[in-house]
Amino acid sequence: MVFSSALFVLFFLPIFLLTYSLMPKRARNYTLLVFSIIFYAYGAPKFVFVLLATTIINFYLVSAMDKSKNKSLLVGSVILNLGLLFVFKYFNFFIDTTASLIHLFGGTMPHIMRIALPIGISFFVFQSITYTIDVWRGTHARLKRLSDYIIYIIAFPQMIAGPIVRFGTIADELICRNESFDNKLIGFYKFSIGLAKKVLIANAMAAQANYIFSTDFETLGAASAWLGILAYTFQIYFDFSGYSDMAIGLGQMMGFHFPENFRNPYISTSITDFWKRWHMSLSSFIKDYLYIPLGGNRVKTKRRLYFNLGLCFLLSGLWHGAAWNFILWGAFHGLFLILDRVVLLRLLQRLWRPISVLLTFIVVMFGWLIFVIEDMGKLKTYFLNMFDFSADSDILTKPIFFPMLILAVLFSVLPYWNFGKKIQNFFFYKETYKTWQHLILFLCFVLLLIVSISHIIASDYNPFIYFRF
Repeated sequence: MVFSSALFVLFFLPIFLLTYSLMPKRARNYTLLVFSIIFYAYGAPKFVFVLLATTIINFYLVSAMDKSKNKSLLVGSVILNLGLLFVFKYFNFFIDTTASLIHLFGGTMPHIMRIALPIGISFFVFQSITYTIDVWRGTHARLKRLSDYIIYIIAFPQMIAGPIVRFGTIADELICRNESFDNKLIGFYKFSIGLAKKVLIANAMAAQANYIFSTDFETLGAASAWLGILAYTFQIYFDFSGYSDMAIGLGQMMGFHFPENFRNPYISTSITDFWKRWHMSLSSFIKDYLYIPLGGNRVKTKRRLYFNLGLCFLLSGLWHGAAWNFILWGAFHGLFLILDRVVLLRLLQRLWRPISVLLTFIVVMFGWLIFVIEDMGKLKTYFLNMFDFSADSDILTKPIFFPMLILAVLFSVLPYWNFGKKIQNFFFYKETYKTWQHLILFLCFVLLLIVSISHIIASDYNPFIYFRF
C-alpha cells in the first residue's frame, strides 16, 4: 500500500485518522501501532513477523547494552541489523555475482533459491542502527516500553520510504507530543502538496520516461534520449520528495516532526551542494554514522579524505540497490565530490551562478542515467545516442508531458529567487497561520486533494521508484 493509492487515501487514512482522534491520548500510540502493522502486513504479509521479531530482539539487546555498557552487545545489535539488510537485500546480488565469476572461469554454480526483498528494509534498518548508536553514545535515553520502540521503527508514515528519522529527533515525541489543531492542519497541507507532486507531476514524468526507456535504444534519436532522461530526472525528484512531504505531513497530523528530506536540489551550484539538498536524512546519516567515524575531514592526508568520501558514496550507491549500476552511480557522485574538493568548487564559484546551476544539473542528469539503466551495454548506447544528432527519428512524447514539464521546472527553480523562497517558506516552513489564512489555505488544499484523488481514480498508472528500496 502506498500513500498515492485510492485504498490508502479513501479508506485506510480516513479510518485511521477518525479512530486515532477518538481515542484517549494514552491509547493513541497503540492505535498507531496496530494500524502500522496492518499497513505493513497488507504489502508484505510474509515479512511482518520477521520485522516484528528483529525489532523486539533489538529492543532487548539495546536495553541490556544500556544497563551493562557492554560493547559486545552494541556490536551484536549492529550485526543483527546489517545482517538483516545483507540477507534480504544483497544476498541475491552476492549469489549472482559469484555465479558470473564462476561461469567466467568455465564452472557452474548450483541453483540457490532467491530471497524476496521486504518493503522499506533500507529505511527501518538504518533507524534501528540510529537507536542503538544514539543510546550507546548517550545522545538520548533508551525507551522503556517496547511498544514505543516498535512505533519508532514501523510507524506507517515513514517506514516505507523515509525520511530516515533518527531516534533523538522524535524520542520525546514518542512519549508525549503536541497534537494541536494548528499542527493537524499544517500536516494536512503538506500531505496535499506531496500527493499532488506525486500523482500530478511525477506520474506524468514517469509516463514519458517509461515510454522512451522501453524503446529500442539503437534507434533512439538524440532529442528523445534527452527528453527521456530529463523526464526521469524530474520524475525521481517529485516522486521521492512528494512521498517525503506526505510522510512529514502525516507525522505532523499526529504531532511528530520528521526531518525535511529535500530542499530544492535542482538549484544546486555543485555536487557538494546537491548532497546538502537531496535526500538530506540519508546524507546526514552517512555523515554522522560513517564519514565522521572514519575520520571525516580531520585526517592527516588528502588521500585519506578522498578515500573516506569515495567509500561513503560507494556504500550510498549500494544502499539504493543491489546492482552494479547503483554502485557505479555512487562512485560517480563520489568522484565529483572529490573533484569538488580538488578544483571544481573554485571554478564553479567564479562562474555566473545560473551557469553553475545548469552544469550541476547536467551532471546530476547523467548520474540518473546510470541510476535508471542497469544494463551497462544499454547504458553506453543510450549515452552515445544523446550526442548523435545525425540520427533521424521522431521525437517520442506523451500528450501531457510538456505542460507538466513546465510545472516541474517552475516548482524546481522557483526558490532560486528571493520571491520564490518567500512563497516556499509560507507554504512549507511556516509554523503558524492566522485564522483567515487557515481558512483560505484549507479550501485551496481541499480542492488540490480532490484533483489529486480524481487523478488517482481515473488512472491506473501509479509507479513509485523508492518503493523497492
